[in-house]
Amino acid sequence: MDHIATGNFIAKKRKEQNFTQQQLAERLGASNKTISKWETGVSPTKGY
Repeated sequence: MDHIATGNFIAKKRKEQNFTQQQLAERLGASNKTISKWETGVSPTKGY
């Protein structure tokens, strides 16, 4: 599974649970920016 497919999967599952990125972040102990990066497959530090 590539990073875009993984991001799409995370976003789909989050939306199925009616969670915002902030709500999911709080449940996982992460920031909403982290969730956004996971869902979009963007990582400025990794260059993709």
